[in-house]
Amino acid sequence: MSINIDDYKLQNVPNTIYYIPNFITEEEENHILKKVYEAPKPKWTCLKSRRLQDYGGIPRRNGMITEPIPEWLQFYMDKVSDLNVFQSVRANHVLINEYEPGQGIMAHFDGMLFFPVITTISCGSHTVLEFIEGSDGNRQPVCNLLLERRSLVILTNDFYKKYMHLIDERDSDVLDENCINLDKCADKYEVGTELKRQTRISLTIRNVPKLCKVNLFDMLMTGK
Repeated sequence: MSINIDDYKLQNVPNTIYYIPNFITEEEENHILKKVYEAPKPKWTCLKSRRLQDYGGIPRRNGMITEPIPEWLQFYMDKVSDLNVFQSVRANHVLINEYEPGQGIMAHFDGMLFFPVITTISCGSHTVLEFIEGSDGNRQPVCNLLLERRSLVILTNDFYKKYMHLIDERDSDVLDENCINLDKCADKYEVGTELKRQTRISLTIRNVPKLCKVNLFDMLMTGK
C-alpha cells in the first residue's frame, strides 16, 4: 500500500513532524523483536540507561565505514526510504535501542553526521518523546509526542535542528495538554490518561551522507 506522508503531517506544530500509526503490522513487530533478541551479546552496547545495537557502521566525522545490513533489517529500511523522506538518497544506518521501564535518554540533538531527518519505529511499548528549547539554564518545553507501538515518527526541520528531544526516565506516562498528536493516534486517548511502560525497542533509521571508501567487510575478506 502506497503511503502519502503529507496525510500524516501534524498541523498544530511549528515544523515539521509526521506521525504514522500502525506503520508496521503486529506480525512485523513480533518479527523485529525476535530478530533483535537473536543478536549475539557482543552486538549490544550497554549504557547507563539503555542498551543499543548499531547496523550499517559507526558514524564518524571522517566518514562511516559501511558494514553489511541484515536482510531482515533492510526490509524496514526500504519501507521507510520508499516514503522519500531522505529525498534522493536512502537509509544506510539503523540504531536499535532497548528501553526498559524507568529508562530514557537525555536531551540531545542528533547532530551533523546524519541527513537532517530522524525516522523511528517503536516496538513492544509506547513512549513519550519530549521536545525542549533553550540553553541548559533556561530550557523550556515545546511539546511532546505519544509514540505508540508499531508507529513511525518522522522529525525534520525545526524538530531536527532547533529543538532537542528526550525520553524521561519513568515507569509510566501521564498524557498532558502538550501532547500534540493524540488525535492522530491509532487508539483513543484523553489528557490525564496514564500509560504504563513496557520494554520498548526502537529502530531509528537514518542516512549517513559521509562514507569512507574502505568497506570493512571487503577489507576483512581480502585481508588488507
